[in-house]
Amino acid sequence: MKKNISILGCGWFGFALAKKLIENGYNVKGSTTTPEKILLLAEAKVKPFLINFTGEKIVGNDDFFDADVLFICIPPKRNSAELESYPFKIKSILESAENRSANIVLISSTSVYGDENKTVNENTSTRPDTASGGVVADAEEVFKIKYPQNYTIIRFAGLIGPERNPGRFFAGKTNVPNGLAPVNLIHQTDAVGIAISILDKQAFGRIYNACAPTHPSKQEFYTKAALDSGLQSPEFVAEKASWKIVESINVPEFLGYAFEIKL
Repeated sequence: MKKNISILGCGWFGFALAKKLIENGYNVKGSTTTPEKILLLAEAKVKPFLINFTGEKIVGNDDFFDADVLFICIPPKRNSAELESYPFKIKSILESAENRSANIVLISSTSVYGDENKTVNENTSTRPDTASGGVVADAEEVFKIKYPQNYTIIRFAGLIGPERNPGRFFAGKTNVPNGLAPVNLIHQTDAVGIAISILDKQAFGRIYNACAPTHPSKQEFYTKAALDSGLQSPEFVAEKASWKIVESINVPEFLGYAFEIKL
């Protein structure tokens, strides 16, 4: 078993993953760019590291990268001048981890698939139609070029869960477009579960689409989420203008993962 894990970026997903790994008996190092979060990590029994990174360099203790598995959990900063530097940050991180991290898992996004009105899986070509999806796809390519025979990528659908209540997304809004389009989401519980399943099964070297297997319409899902939260129901336009359904071949085949939370 690969028991020594480093998590670069203990944010909303990374910190949840770290805590579950600790619970399961793993040794976990976690990084943050915020000095105030060092104590929070330590209290959760995560060995804390203060690490900052740019497209040119990593500032922090190199010991962080000594691990059986390194998870890179830093999404691009949207609507920011830093967005275009994201692939260069990933390249810099991979160089720092070279010969130190035995396996590397890049947390990516299903935004690498554009809305092409079809069902997509890991064998589908990526054609992003947003700026953030474009830089995520570029970062994946950086990873594939660096490790052409051994790259592990988890593409998460839209993440929901604690502090990300989907009921608030459209509550009270009217004329919300594309109401009949299917949603592609995953709860934090299952996002963490899939990551740990890859560790437990040593199922490295593949791309995994991580998305709940059910795809209700935006109108159906977000209306119910708002009402369940005691919020005002949104009103959607009954149209299916642009959409995709994200499915996975590799999650059931290589992980046999059973989703805990259906949509």
